[in-house]
Amino acid sequence: MDTSSKENIQLFCKTSVQPVGRPSFKTGYPSSEEKHPCCGELKVFLGALSFVYFAKALAEGYLKSTITQIERRFDIPSSLVGVIDGSFEIGNLLVITFVSYFGAKLHRPKIIGAGCLIMGVGTLLIAMPQFFMEQYKYERYSPSSNSTLSISPCLLESSSQLPASVMEKSKSKISNAVPFWYLPKSLPRSRSREDSNSSEKSKFIVDDHTNYQTPQGENAKIMELARDFLPSLKNLFGNPVYFLYLCTSTVQFNSLFGMVTYKPKYIEQQYGQSSSKANFVIGLINIPAVALGIFSGGIVMKKFRISVCGAAKLYLGSSVFGYLLFLSLFALGCENSDVAGLTVSYQGTKPVSYHERALFSDCNSRCKCSETKWEPMCGENGITYVSACLAGCQASNRSGKNIIFYNCTCVGIAASKSGNSSGIVGRCQKDNGCPQMFLYFLVISVITSYTLSLGGIPGYILLLRCIKPQLKSFALGIYTLAIRVLAGIPAPVYFGVLIDTSCLKWGFKRCGSRGSCRLYDSNVFRHIYLGLTVILGTVSIFLSIAVIFILKKNYVSKHRSFTNKRERTTASTRFQKENYTTSDHLLQPNHWPGKETQL
Repeated sequence: MDTSSKENIQLFCKTSVQPVGRPSFKTGYPSSEEKHPCCGELKVFLGALSFVYFAKALAEGYLKSTITQIERRFDIPSSLVGVIDGSFEIGNLLVITFVSYFGAKLHRPKIIGAGCLIMGVGTLLIAMPQFFMEQYKYERYSPSSNSTLSISPCLLESSSQLPASVMEKSKSKISNAVPFWYLPKSLPRSRSREDSNSSEKSKFIVDDHTNYQTPQGENAKIMELARDFLPSLKNLFGNPVYFLYLCTSTVQFNSLFGMVTYKPKYIEQQYGQSSSKANFVIGLINIPAVALGIFSGGIVMKKFRISVCGAAKLYLGSSVFGYLLFLSLFALGCENSDVAGLTVSYQGTKPVSYHERALFSDCNSRCKCSETKWEPMCGENGITYVSACLAGCQASNRSGKNIIFYNCTCVGIAASKSGNSSGIVGRCQKDNGCPQMFLYFLVISVITSYTLSLGGIPGYILLLRCIKPQLKSFALGIYTLAIRVLAGIPAPVYFGVLIDTSCLKWGFKRCGSRGSCRLYDSNVFRHIYLGLTVILGTVSIFLSIAVIFILKKNYVSKHRSFTNKRERTTASTRFQKENYTTSDHLLQPNHWPGKETQL
């Protein structure tokens, strides 16, 4: 290559590769030594962002797992827990729309860094009450050996106020300038990526520096940036595919948020599992299944190069198959525990109706018992009693960690024995078939989680491809806002309100007001929890079908008409060319001046 050609290439690099509003620091193609800093910055950015997503998911997952513990700790119903869980999304409402709109025009790494700092402070605020509140006192029976029954837990050990634990303070060292903050406003792009028009990133992710970046040295005015806010919003909601997909995702996330929020409670109440085991199983099995489903959806989209309509069909197929599997969970429930006075009579002969429920009977009439306390005792007849007092027990003895009650008149009546019987602290385990049902529930739950998450990436690609490139950031912000406002906040609330209607035994606080639910009707709980999820999922399926219909009507038909028009134009051009060539061949002589030169 001669010297003039090299000079032309360098001049082209100065004029075309240089971003708008940024001075040129390079006068040609960057060498291999110059690429390392950019690559290093990008790796640090991706590493820091991945860690932030991991920490955010870890914090949210932990909060979801503490739902049942929060209920017991503060004696609150599920509806109030749903408000607490949904309030996490309220803070996003104030900033998410403006951040998504202005973030595409301002310094994005600095905005991300500031958001991470705010998120860290918010997480610390969530943990602060644990360090300042008094120690939690469990409702449990702990008398001395051979002591009589204590009716109220307030008469047990004297409550000693423990000093609030002191938070350890550590000073974080701020070095030059910290992930996100030291990154430039935009990373330099290689020549090959600028010229690539066939990749997904160049079609949908690359920004137009001419139209959407403010030149360096000019102060961006908020009014100038906000001038196109309302027209952009109108443009988004005027897109039928985007609007229908937004409605579909909102309805589907209502079902998913409600299901995930109360899944530990459902496992505890339906299958008699402990809180620790329920959360352990969800974290060990369901979360990896969701991650694998999302990854598989991305692999399928990339390997088979699925189109927009194909992505919509895959999204619909995963939803249909997932909710059909979810229907089978209705048959995998356990019956109610036998609780005297609530689900069975004190004689243990038949279930009791709502009007026949009574905690007092002839066998405990001479005992001065409180019906507001929940201190369950399992009798040797397999029936759970609300308290040892209501079971008619007259004596107790401690054997290691267990407390054994003797001379329980109500247990003897239900066991059809002539003498009195005994019992131990705690609820009785459910029937032998319940552990097997729980195993089936786990298997189907894992498959359902994988199937539903399989459509996550296709749905996300559908969202990106149905809008203009300059509106992608704003569209994602509106999408996230709608999901949080219309699904993240209300779903835990109305799920909790309806679940509370299945409560059989409410606990009471020391002040006398109603606390959290101690015992649920398993059948009603199962139908409410699964029924709401399936109904919302069915609505989302019909909306997904509408999305596919609109796609075929507006995009596929236009593509076909354009293809047919192009084919007709090509055929007409070919026909004219052939006629012109034939007539020209007939009119022209075999030799004409300059023929060899032209050939």
